[in-house]
Amino acid sequence: MTMTMATGNLAAHDRQILQAVNGGASSLSFVGSGFIVLCYLLFKELRKFSFKLVFYLALSDMLCSFFSIIGDPSQGFFCYAQGYTTHFFCVASFLWTTTIAFTLHRTVVRHKTDVEDLESMFHLYVWGTSLVMTVIRSIGNDHGHLGVWCWEQRGQTGKVVHFITFYVPLWGAILFNGFTYFQVIRMLNNATRMAVGMSERGYQLDARADNMKALNRWGYYPLILIGSWAFGTINRVHDFIEPGHKIFWLSVLDVGMAALMGLFNSIAYGLNSSVRRAIYERLDLFWPEKLRRWFPCSSKSRGQQQESELVSLKIQDPQ
Repeated sequence: MTMTMATGNLAAHDRQILQAVNGGASSLSFVGSGFIVLCYLLFKELRKFSFKLVFYLALSDMLCSFFSIIGDPSQGFFCYAQGYTTHFFCVASFLWTTTIAFTLHRTVVRHKTDVEDLESMFHLYVWGTSLVMTVIRSIGNDHGHLGVWCWEQRGQTGKVVHFITFYVPLWGAILFNGFTYFQVIRMLNNATRMAVGMSERGYQLDARADNMKALNRWGYYPLILIGSWAFGTINRVHDFIEPGHKIFWLSVLDVGMAALMGLFNSIAYGLNSSVRRAIYERLDLFWPEKLRRWFPCSSKSRGQQQESELVSLKIQDPQ
């Protein structure tokens, strides 16, 4: 998908380098997102609605990475299928991040408890939009076989359609997430100041530290999409301005950062305190007695960490 757009007018050696960068970065994303999918399937305590959305995000990332790794299996049906499926699941990935932002905003800012009832709407929104964008992308495309990746938009119409069907909804998701998390962070900051004003100084320091961790973590979410696709966006704009000239280093950053999106998402969204605690609890079952003497409070400390990370949400409780 993005890789094909980055390789036009490049030497064969440069394409091989891009292919290696894409394969390595996509493999890391596949492993990272696959780990989150596996945790959701294995640990029953994680099957709550909030983490279910993370599961769908990780699943989309895993499939996006998988089809990116496949590259060019053949010229024909499988070649086209690879291109379309990569586009479909990459779009689905950043759309799932908007459902997570919407859920957090509806719960924390608006104090609504009906988010689980919206799951079917989320599926319709994500999969439906991804399908529509993928189908529209076929309009005006001049599919050219490159020998490394399946197809690329050579004509100006195809480039415009690709930009509309991927980068426009992408940056729409970035703006939505940024605005949503800004409101959530502002709400939590106000609530923290109120809680600190009514509590003892010892609790004040703990509350501020705990909430700063939560605010910093949520503030990174919009930056993941920006970091993953900023170079790709610049590369697309440059391709419009100078279609016959490719900048190799920009193409490397384009391909590498886009392929790492699944890894970034798995770390930011997936490796939360609930997942870490579930893993540590399983490890404790097989933890040698001698090692327990060196790390006697591992599970307890992880449990306390999870409770502290929830403080920022608890102070929002309107009850």
